[in-house]
Amino acid sequence: MSNPGATVQTTCPYCGVGCGVKVAIGADGSAQVAGDEMHPANYGRLCSKGAALGETLSLDDRLLYPEIAGQRASWDEALNAVAEGFRRTVEEHGPNAVAFYVSGQLLTEDYYVANKLMKGGFGSANIDTNSRLCMSSSAAGHKRAFGSDTVPGCYEDLEEADLIVLVGSNLAWCHPVLYQRILAARERRAGKPKLVVIDPRRTTTCDAAETHLPLKPGSDTALFNGLLVHLYQQDRLNLEFLEQHVAGFWSAYQAAREVAPNVPAVAAQTGLRESEIAEFYGLWGRTRKVVTVYSQGVNQSAHGSDKVNAILNGHLATGRIGQPGMGPFSVTGQPNAMGGREVGGLANQLAAHMDFAPDDVERVQRFWQAPVIAHQPGLKAVELFEAVADGRIKALWIMGTNPVVSLPDADSAREALKRCPLVVVSDAIADTDTVRLAHIKLPALTWGEKDGAVTNSERRISRQRAFLPPPGEAQPDWWAVTQVARRLGFGALFPFESPAAIFREHAALSGFENEAGRRDFDISALAELADADYDALQPVQWPLPRSATAGAARLFGAGGFFTADRKARCIAVGPRGPAHVVNDSFPLALNSGRIRDQWHTMTRTGKTARLTSHIPEPYLEIHPVDALACSVGENTLARVHSRWGEMIVRVRTSPEQQPGSVFVPMHWGSPLAPRGRVNAAVNPAVDPLSGQPESKHTPVRVQAYRPRWHGFLLCRQAMAPPEVEYRVSIRDRGCWRYELAGETAVEHWPTWARDLLGDDPGWEWLEFADASAGRYRGAVLVDGRLQACLFVAPSHELPLRGWLAGLFAVQNLDSAQRASLLAGRPGQGQRDQGRIVCACFGVGLNTLTAAIREQQLTTPQAIGVALKAGTNCGSCVPELRQLITQT
Repeated sequence: MSNPGATVQTTCPYCGVGCGVKVAIGADGSAQVAGDEMHPANYGRLCSKGAALGETLSLDDRLLYPEIAGQRASWDEALNAVAEGFRRTVEEHGPNAVAFYVSGQLLTEDYYVANKLMKGGFGSANIDTNSRLCMSSSAAGHKRAFGSDTVPGCYEDLEEADLIVLVGSNLAWCHPVLYQRILAARERRAGKPKLVVIDPRRTTTCDAAETHLPLKPGSDTALFNGLLVHLYQQDRLNLEFLEQHVAGFWSAYQAAREVAPNVPAVAAQTGLRESEIAEFYGLWGRTRKVVTVYSQGVNQSAHGSDKVNAILNGHLATGRIGQPGMGPFSVTGQPNAMGGREVGGLANQLAAHMDFAPDDVERVQRFWQAPVIAHQPGLKAVELFEAVADGRIKALWIMGTNPVVSLPDADSAREALKRCPLVVVSDAIADTDTVRLAHIKLPALTWGEKDGAVTNSERRISRQRAFLPPPGEAQPDWWAVTQVARRLGFGALFPFESPAAIFREHAALSGFENEAGRRDFDISALAELADADYDALQPVQWPLPRSATAGAARLFGAGGFFTADRKARCIAVGPRGPAHVVNDSFPLALNSGRIRDQWHTMTRTGKTARLTSHIPEPYLEIHPVDALACSVGENTLARVHSRWGEMIVRVRTSPEQQPGSVFVPMHWGSPLAPRGRVNAAVNPAVDPLSGQPESKHTPVRVQAYRPRWHGFLLCRQAMAPPEVEYRVSIRDRGCWRYELAGETAVEHWPTWARDLLGDDPGWEWLEFADASAGRYRGAVLVDGRLQACLFVAPSHELPLRGWLAGLFAVQNLDSAQRASLLAGRPGQGQRDQGRIVCACFGVGLNTLTAAIREQQLTTPQAIGVALKAGTNCGSCVPELRQLITQT
């Protein structure tokens, strides 16, 4: 823990951008968060989530003590139970009956010891990570093309490029700091780089793009195969680079020509106009400095690896790789997805970017001096949980992740864990869908408390540093794994007493028998860091071999790939499409993904009203034509069915959504929205090479959900919401909000309200009820202050929530405020600021539209001057532009 008055440099725990953060510790122990101007990933910028980190540090939802079978236990008891459970399982069923499922939010040191215990202790490779769900197709594509899982470029390339192609990436919302770096470069460089967005949806990222190509879902390979054909036919290849540094071009070209021989063929497969395809190909071909940024829209596919290689083929064929302002660039979703790949956190890898080639297996075992070693890949995420379901896996340790929400076919994952004889969960949060199923719960540290390293999307290693004391009895993940390993008899393999000691071994292994850079990952220059030097370590890119004093920003500009002949490979990619196609029973394609202000399953971002107010409920985005066909309308509720499951969500109609497709965000789990888990409906098809699930294309049916009543409850304190069919819990400004809908008629709402809220004799009730119309409004006042209010109606048309939430800040409601409360609308002088648009400064929709109208604001910059909105992370600027147009 840091002393009051100190400033700690650390790294943001959200996406793979890896932004530097400065935390100033107040005299009262509070933490003020700001961007680190010296960190080369963000130079002081933070997105809305990063800016709100200081508001997410409360302990009200934390798992603070070990538990066994729901009862508090000591650490000795819990660790002994974990060790005994795994020992007994291995003795009775063999090492492949145990597994770890870990997380891209673990630090590198946590990852390293977990991987070492599974592969070098148990001798099994059944350790996989939730990073499988976001970047494994990219890793597989890199490995096929480069011989190694290497990102060749750096963030500066985004600023130096003349053309950036964003494929399957809503960069403005998912990696907003990188998006802002691009926009800042465009201002400095008179409009360069130009932006082309390739995405079935028109997202906020399109706001600054010259071109949006709304291709059919799953048709990326046709588009990029066509690009390769165009480059060949228009003599845009770099023949010298191809001859010296690349193999396999001709077979890749022939396969591409079979799939996409000309622009009309590409148009037929992608649904794009021939003119826009030709324009895109021409722009890509004649612009030397091209960076192709791709993310989950490419990776999360049953053919994600082929999509990646179709993109890489174009860059290899033209030599546009490893030079300033050019190259393919995978941006990852998690803070340490890259670090997990470095230590072998995937089931098909060994540590230090080695794999299961016999020489690598022998080398790692010899370095570790391990009694056993895994000799073949283990089970990847989806198949790992299938093995839990059918009984092959009998003991599973889950660390820092929530697979019952994040895995596809998530209800099957839930049922699998219910049947598993031993489920151990290490987590910082006391109540998640996964923690609920744990036999043994281990309290883990989280951001601000734990200490170690992470690696971002540009191969930059940064430190996460602790500035808070460990709460309760929570411990680091590396410590828990090490303690279990020692109880299992592997003490000699796990002598670690600090993250620094683990990092030194990790760095030493990267350089072990790695002469002349035969392997890409090498940070052996850091293998002898003293503890003080580790504590002070500044951000550095790899490779950083023993003789180096600085890392390499770019790789492969002059060849030097990590294949046997040192040449890259162009990969032949045939016709590819979604694993499951829409049909009469399931006529729409479901696409899932992230939203601007939320992260994963909201265990951190859901703790601050600043981030929950922009999009408070899980929703379905659907084109108006499809909405009409499905008999659903704006703000109503809808059921989304697939062959695998269903959910209930709020409807948002948008012409920006491609007809025939719908979008649902991935963030909500049962503690906040029991019927809002999108992955309950997502199909479990995976890429056969990478094992990454197809989260972007599930055939679904959308139907109107018509409950007997709709309602919402606002309450000063958090409470258990009523057990009704639709409920969403939201941390609002000054209160908790519960959106409700039920299928069972309520005979007498005043009684129902008192049964729910209680009825203290000192409380003052304000009520209006119209039983014949099915309407009820009730409010509880305590000493003149609003304690709770409940509004019910037969339809979704209910009063605005924002101004009601504002009444909780009033010390004593006057008669006018009481009257407006019962009337269900703001009184004179009261204004509902509406849903939050700018999360950084808490500026609402109605406040913005009023200012635009009254002050004649015509640019986002003018709005920024008037209200500050859009002046921090910039994620809301596209929405501000839309509001100006609409207003």
